[in-house]
Amino acid sequence: MTGFLKRHWLLFLLLVPAIVLRVLTWLAYRPALLYIDSFRYIDNLHALRADQLNPIGYDLVLRPLLAVGGLAWVAAVQHVGGILVAIGLYALVLRLGGRPWVGALAATPLLLDAYQLQIEQNLMSEVTFEAVLLGLLWLLLGRGTPGWKRAGAAGLLLGFGVLTRLIGISLALPLLVFLVVAGGAWRRRWAGWRRAGVGLLGLLVVLVPYAARVHAETGKWGLTGPSGNMLYGRTAAVADCANRHLAPELQVFCPAEPRETRLVDNYTHADLDPNWPGPLPAGADRAALAHEFAVDVLKEQPGDVAEAILNDFAKSFAWTREQDPADVPLDRWQFQLTYPQWADQSLIDLVTLQNDGVVASVDQPLAKLLRDYQLGGGYVPGAVLGIGALLGLLTVFRRKKPLDRAQAGALLAASGGLVLLFASAVFEFSWRYQLPALVLLPVAGALGFTTLTSASRKRLAAFPDDVDAGALDDFRGRHPERHLAPLTVVIAAYNEAGGIGEVLEKMPDQCLGMPVDVLVVVDGGTDDTAAIAEDHGAYVCVAPRNRGQGAALRLGYHLAADGGAEYVVTTDADGQYDNSELEALVRPVVEGTADFVTGSRRLGHEEADSRVRWLGVRVFAALASVLTRRRITDTSFGFRAMRADLACAVPLNEPQYQSSELLLGVTARGARVVELPMSMRLRKAGKSKKGGSLVYGANYARVMTGTWWRGYVLRRGRTRAGRAART
Repeated sequence: MTGFLKRHWLLFLLLVPAIVLRVLTWLAYRPALLYIDSFRYIDNLHALRADQLNPIGYDLVLRPLLAVGGLAWVAAVQHVGGILVAIGLYALVLRLGGRPWVGALAATPLLLDAYQLQIEQNLMSEVTFEAVLLGLLWLLLGRGTPGWKRAGAAGLLLGFGVLTRLIGISLALPLLVFLVVAGGAWRRRWAGWRRAGVGLLGLLVVLVPYAARVHAETGKWGLTGPSGNMLYGRTAAVADCANRHLAPELQVFCPAEPRETRLVDNYTHADLDPNWPGPLPAGADRAALAHEFAVDVLKEQPGDVAEAILNDFAKSFAWTREQDPADVPLDRWQFQLTYPQWADQSLIDLVTLQNDGVVASVDQPLAKLLRDYQLGGGYVPGAVLGIGALLGLLTVFRRKKPLDRAQAGALLAASGGLVLLFASAVFEFSWRYQLPALVLLPVAGALGFTTLTSASRKRLAAFPDDVDAGALDDFRGRHPERHLAPLTVVIAAYNEAGGIGEVLEKMPDQCLGMPVDVLVVVDGGTDDTAAIAEDHGAYVCVAPRNRGQGAALRLGYHLAADGGAEYVVTTDADGQYDNSELEALVRPVVEGTADFVTGSRRLGHEEADSRVRWLGVRVFAALASVLTRRRITDTSFGFRAMRADLACAVPLNEPQYQSSELLLGVTARGARVVELPMSMRLRKAGKSKKGGSLVYGANYARVMTGTWWRGYVLRRGRTRAGRAART
């Protein structure tokens, strides 16, 4: 139990304010909040008619809940549901390889967002729809690549989601695309397409019968009774009627309000008013005329319509929440100090008395507390959701075949969230429509971060692991009476036959009066690197398989120290560093003024062939300076000198990105670190083993922050008196 709490401590910490806020919300507005749609749901609770504005999905959930308790009971269940959905997201992130703190961050928006709290207190379908989204994610991602059974179940569940929130129909596209490509099935002839077909069939099994029922009750095919006039609402808000020559029967559909004050919502639902839009010719079909008007606006003003949609889409990613005159009023989704009046007071009292035996009321002190929390920043900025979406989409550049589950989940959640937000913007903008993104985009960000920062190789086991042991036995067998010089240069090499010879030829035999030995650790290479190094007089240790430069250097440190070396220097096998600078590099360590010396291209000379890497050197130096609270100018310079015992004392577990792990590791131990101006030339032979700039940078940051956490936070209390110096 202690281990469970320790692993999930951050989630439990977040659950405390989440539960407190929900209890306060439940007590502040009794028995529940009733919005315009709430009365429609209650009115259709028993008849379950298909001719209503809202489909019956939420009524199917609401009906059994009200059979057990009243409105307050429904609100309580929805609050619990919001917490459970957040916990489900947390569990999913962990299931797909995310770390607990990453999963906790993904759950935070649902747990603490005040707009989420407010909608949970409303008799509205949002929480049910969020549960559907969670269910879809688990069906598609929770147990590996989905087969046809889970594909069909996902289609059925999405069908129910559409009957809960019509906007859910927009998720059909990302769902079907995912089913086609998941697990690389699209490469196996028709496997992915068959799976997508089953998913589509599941969706249609729900929607087609319901559409037929709508047709039977209204005479038209669709998923809702009233037309909703979505196209008319969107085009009427931008129609430039003053400069248009419309037929008289269409002119009556032109809004009288100025364009900058037109509220899309008013025109979308205008057909609910039997007197709208005014006098029409006898026998005229107002729905057909409204559609004709909308099509005419689309033809004449396509740019205005597109601009309005894109502007509304962009609002979802704004840092703050501000009221635009043309938007659905923001205060509809904010805590108020009085009970919201979305119907006559007599109807509100009738509904609450029938279901709970009380009249609607507000505890003003609690309401003020909640309102202050909400208006004071107690919500997730849209920009944060945008970052989550971006992280999810960036995983497309992580080349994995087939996509691993975290990468697939990041892309699915990001595309689903963006499609939902865009489809909502096509309809109209409302901050309420942003709430489903609290489920999808934080998960996209968490899984995107996990994918981008996941090591391409697993972390190394403690030294010596099986590969180390095999390499050591082989080396000792070939050099039974080895004794290395006090100053030993360690070079990690993987298929560096084209450059290792020149590097060794230019290596001095003496330095500061000490003999110099070179130890080349061949990291499972397949070329002649080992033979060339031996021909040039170097000691060669061959690892049986390739693990990464970090693994090879760690093996070299221990082998050098075991062979009697007092000082260790590292350099690369590609000729990027100037061996003539060896004496300047080693001198501070030998004279006892430093424990660890590293060169710096920024203090010296640099030949750069990549602007991205040039920038990365500076970004990561700034990050290291912040983390260690000392100025560091170059974290990845490979020409370094150190005491052999220090190199072996620092825990090294990264097969790659080892330069920052070692640097932050020695600073965390309080070592005296010196940076010197050195030269870095372009690689003279071979190709860089570094991956793409994005993935490499993400992993480099992961290693830096992880090493800092282990060395500076978990090992707090140990001396860190050392300070970096520069000369």
